[in-house]
Amino acid sequence: MIRLLLPLIVFGGLVGLLLIGMQTAEERKIVASPLVGRPIPNFELPRLHEPNISTSTADRLGEVWVLNVWGSWCQSCRIEHPYVGRLAEESGVPVVGFNWKDEQADAKRWLSQFGDVWAYHMVDFEGRSAIDLGVYGAPETFLIDQRGIIRHKHIGPIDESVLRDLLARIDRLKQEASS
Repeated sequence: MIRLLLPLIVFGGLVGLLLIGMQTAEERKIVASPLVGRPIPNFELPRLHEPNISTSTADRLGEVWVLNVWGSWCQSCRIEHPYVGRLAEESGVPVVGFNWKDEQADAKRWLSQFGDVWAYHMVDFEGRSAIDLGVYGAPETFLIDQRGIIRHKHIGPIDESVLRDLLARIDRLKQEASS
């Protein structure tokens, strides 16, 4: 009888460990990013509202800034939207939208409905630049220092605690930049 139950017990134990590991990772939003501490990839993308104007990540060198990955199809982006607005207001740094794998009309309609809180939007319709950034999904938020180094990456929607953490990190980077 024990020989018959042993595989079931082992399987149940493995499932339990998997669930514990997934819960712990979700609670801490742990997904290692190899780009943290490295320069942001230099890419040039068109702007959402001015498609004839291209913007490069190198254009932001010399200042602390935030890159926020979003899409009109992303339900979590709706949840985080008020916090992105507060981040833009309270941080004193440019918060740039990175519209990912979206249709231009859908993205503009979403911004009309929910409000445009970003400084401007780079658009990556095909998702190629997102691959260079190591984007797993939307929303994701990158904090970049004045030298163009990615200092922090947050995966998932911004909430009150993430907002406070980002604001503190931004304040530290601005102090370092002024020293």
